[in-house]
Amino acid sequence: MKTLERTLQNLVNLEEPISVAALYALSSLDKDQLEQVKSVWAALPADRRVATMEHLVELGDENFEVDFNALYRVGLHDPDPAVRASAVSGLWEDVDPALIGPLLKLLQADQSDAVRAATASVLGHYVYQGELEELAAAKVQPIIAALKKIYRDVTEPIEVRRRALESLGFLSDEDTSQLITQAYHHANDQLKLSAVFAMGRSLDTERWGSIVTEELAALDPGMRYEAARAVGELEYAPAVRKLAELLDDVDEEVQLATVWSLGQIGGDKAKQLLMAVLESEAEYLHEQAEDALAELEFKADNLDFKMFDFDEDEDEEWVLDEEVEDDDEDDDD
Repeated sequence: MKTLERTLQNLVNLEEPISVAALYALSSLDKDQLEQVKSVWAALPADRRVATMEHLVELGDENFEVDFNALYRVGLHDPDPAVRASAVSGLWEDVDPALIGPLLKLLQADQSDAVRAATASVLGHYVYQGELEELAAAKVQPIIAALKKIYRDVTEPIEVRRRALESLGFLSDEDTSQLITQAYHHANDQLKLSAVFAMGRSLDTERWGSIVTEELAALDPGMRYEAARAVGELEYAPAVRKLAELLDDVDEEVQLATVWSLGQIGGDKAKQLLMAVLESEAEYLHEQAEDALAELEFKADNLDFKMFDFDEDEDEEWVLDEEVEDDDEDDDD
């Protein structure tokens, strides 16, 4: 029996638990294989489809070599909202412009707030691609307009508005900066968290650096976590002193975010702090500290390389000048 057939047999047999290892057979399906899977998928009970889709998303997060995008696309049209939400989340790395239409439809019309919130988050990847000019403005503008409309609509669920604002954080325009500022001063604590998240994504150190640094001392551990991530995203060196204090935070998630940020910011002081973490008894931080040090060293190596990387035109002029000097010396002889 072929591997795919065994996987489908496992899914159909409800008396057996889902074999997570067997789900790898659902990666990189060709057209015929996809049709075979779809015929089985539609007949599965909702809870089986939900569990399977959640497993696929987890596998995709853990292993970049697998590709379940074909099934994620099928999941966008599933009658169960939990399947649709998972399928949308799974498409985070897929920036195929053909998905923009279906995703906007889900964002604007799906009956599930969870699906709409997940879609608002995933659409941020397209906004980011647009900022990098890797996606045409004509394709990105409808996404931006939809996200801004949703955020400004106070009748929308807070969770959907939050994710819309976070996706808009990639933008550098003044209108978006004003939206972030308004959210930061909003009475709703959840919107304020998303505002700090968006500040980090903006990469606007001059505007937001000091604000997110102040939030490192917030009473709410959720805010300290978001602030720690944000200063790392901004690579805001003045925050290192306060980050050092958060290495002893009572919340482990805040500590982990702090270690990550030190690796993003870099510098001698950050390196010293990370080395101290590795020598500490906080073993749950060691792996994160190792990754952060690797990131820090990688960035330092790149910076050293750029310092010695001559501009191509300057390099050519330097060589020509040497040749002229050599010719002059030969003439003198």
